[in-house]
Amino acid sequence: MDSKLTVRLDSDVIERAKSYARNHNVSVSRMIESYLDSVTHTKSKDLEITPLVKSLSGVIEINADYDLKKDYGDYLSEKHK
Repeated sequence: MDSKLTVRLDSDVIERAKSYARNHNVSVSRMIESYLDSVTHTKSKDLEITPLVKSLSGVIEINADYDLKKDYGDYLSEKHK
């Protein structure tokens, strides 16, 4: 059930939100609803995996002996020479 909520926001924020909403074909109300839902939704240990992530799972194979920390450390050392 939808209900009405009145909020007071800075006029610049409202204009940017309206522009964003227009460019993304979504209403400002839907944007606010989505945001409030995301910050108030009960977090659980079993997060739902999106279909996109499911489709990408297993695409990249990594050797069992791959050392990510070492590789990243080498990368940072090279980057900051």
